[in-house]
Amino acid sequence: MFVRTKGFEAKSSATLFECDMEGNDFDGNARNKTKKTPKRAAGKTICQCFMLTYKDYFQHSSLHGVQYLGEETRPKKDRIFWLFAFLLSICCCATLILSAYNKWNETPVIVSFAERSTPVWNIPFPAVTICSETKRVLQSQSNNTFANLYSQYTAEKHNSHVFQPPNVTSKELEEFRTMLHVCNTHSIQQDMPLIPGDNLDYPKVLERMLPPFDRYFFYCRWLSRFNECDKYFRPTLTEEGICYTFNGLRPTDIYRKGTYQYHQSAENVSESKWSLDKGYDASCDVETYPARVLSAGARSGIFMTLQSFEQEVDYACRGPVQGFKVLLHAPDDVPQVSKQFVRIPMGREVLIAVKPNMITMSEGIAEYDPQRRQCFLGHERPLRFFKVYSESNCELECLANFTLAKCGCVKFSMPRSLDMPVCSENKIHCYHMAERELLVREFHRVRKLNAKGASLDGRPMETACNCMPACTSLVYNAETSQANFDLHEMLAAEGDTDFLRDYPGSQMSRLSIYFKQNQFITSKRSELYGVTDFLANCGGIFGLFMGFSILSLVEVLYYFTLRFGVNLKQMYKVDSKATAECKI
Repeated sequence: MFVRTKGFEAKSSATLFECDMEGNDFDGNARNKTKKTPKRAAGKTICQCFMLTYKDYFQHSSLHGVQYLGEETRPKKDRIFWLFAFLLSICCCATLILSAYNKWNETPVIVSFAERSTPVWNIPFPAVTICSETKRVLQSQSNNTFANLYSQYTAEKHNSHVFQPPNVTSKELEEFRTMLHVCNTHSIQQDMPLIPGDNLDYPKVLERMLPPFDRYFFYCRWLSRFNECDKYFRPTLTEEGICYTFNGLRPTDIYRKGTYQYHQSAENVSESKWSLDKGYDASCDVETYPARVLSAGARSGIFMTLQSFEQEVDYACRGPVQGFKVLLHAPDDVPQVSKQFVRIPMGREVLIAVKPNMITMSEGIAEYDPQRRQCFLGHERPLRFFKVYSESNCELECLANFTLAKCGCVKFSMPRSLDMPVCSENKIHCYHMAERELLVREFHRVRKLNAKGASLDGRPMETACNCMPACTSLVYNAETSQANFDLHEMLAAEGDTDFLRDYPGSQMSRLSIYFKQNQFITSKRSELYGVTDFLANCGGIFGLFMGFSILSLVEVLYYFTLRFGVNLKQMYKVDSKATAECKI
């Protein structure tokens, strides 16, 4: 395949010409040059072979413009022009490829609309958590209401460090201490007087104060079937006391083992066959857990009548706005009613049309680092207290950990292990301020790192909580409409005079929750710029500016490995033969 070139023959003749047996030139003069060592001779041979291969490559290269640099007969000005054009093309390629790499590295994921719409039966009906603003049944014959005790409590602020009201039973004092945690906690100052007493089981006291369930949840209808509301709702412990949740997962399905779980009674519910990442199992029937519906509209939703009583309203605890708070959330999320809710006032009919907002992910982005795709898979961010990762659960756990570190205890409604201390009344101000302090610290930390240029390739900095959204998430948006609901006029029109005698002071509201549409458009996290796109873009840039391809790379490797080795071997053979001829 390879033939001896003219360069090799010229070298052989020159060698014979320069040397003889006695070390003299052919003209008889002794050589004054120092005899070359074998290493120097080998280095010179390799250098000559490299230059020979270099010229051969430039004369026969498939890259555009390179062959002009290898033509020795071409004028020097032409070769300088083509060298400048070649270097300019390399600079342009490097600039554009760097831009393409930054785009691939910084924004590999895009959130766009999915190709197909999703029917509502593929997702669970939203979990509905309802909290009454009435936290306890007031005893009209007692003067030790929350308002009276609270006025005495605030009056003692500058007079004593210990609050010991006279003529108050231990039961009333326990209830007052518990109400301080669920009423307007922002009014509790840091230097409030201490309340003597043992550590309380706040959920147990809340249960004791709780108004009867059937008095406030008058009747319910689910999927066009009327039934008692207690068959659908489960008591839930929240930051606003004990509320009631419909279609939420059981505490054993949400919390890890060893975490405090509030529940009043054992529930005969089958195991959940739904997860946010995989959806419902293929074996699930129409009626499953958590529940789902087959269509949109009020008939396929939940309808209920809520009731409160004028004589039981406690304005000192919850303020002038009474009624109920309603929170729609995913079944695997812990409800945090005080953050986002829909208010249901008394004497109104409220319709809530639900519009799901679901974000899924493609399989390709699972290989990316979480900081690059800006979301967590379920197994990438295990939580201490929760089995299921979600952004809200993660933030709640982070708040509990921060509160424990700052105050030495956690609020009774926060997730906690069985051995964590629960904050008493003297720590209300502490855990109330801890939430704001955590947010301020997160804000200043990220801003400081970004100001120092420590951001990760233009992506948001990882916060101390490290609570990015889950890659698959489900949020229920609500559209509300209201109308007047006059109970007294309705009873008068029907001639019913017995109802108000049985339920004196009754105030009613009606609530209907349903999906707005049978199908909805989901969003999807997918690759904006994958490895294939990056390589294709680089190939297009190289081809446009230099005519470079994979075969061009193979050609370079061929010339400077295989071709270079064969040429070098032939040159060594020529040198050996010339040396032998010199000796002869």
